[in-house]
Amino acid sequence: MAKWRLVVRHGSKVKHERFDDLDAAIAEMESRTTEIRREGPLEEVKGIRDYEPGQLVHARLELSTGGPFRGREAGLDVMGDGALVPYVGMVRKRPLEPTGGESPFDLVRAALA
Repeated sequence: MAKWRLVVRHGSKVKHERFDDLDAAIAEMESRTTEIRREGPLEEVKGIRDYEPGQLVHARLELSTGGPFRGREAGLDVMGDGALVPYVGMVRKRPLEPTGGESPFDLVRAALA
């Protein structure tokens, strides 16, 4: 059974992949993020309230230890303007802030290691 589970929520599509190695899972997360960002920014959404692209989540990539109770989880949101927001937590997601020039992927790796 694979140790790491990557879930990519992109629009109405949800894809699940399993990996035995954290580095392989992070590499796939980075690859998927690059593909999503290539699509370009999202359009502004107007309605009762207006939403700028930076306020919209284009995709969410979650990496967890899996198991019956999901275990540990960290991931990142790809915002509509292309910004990456790494987070940690399952129910209460807390943003991860870089302290020394780490990439969002480094922060996710450190949160799960």
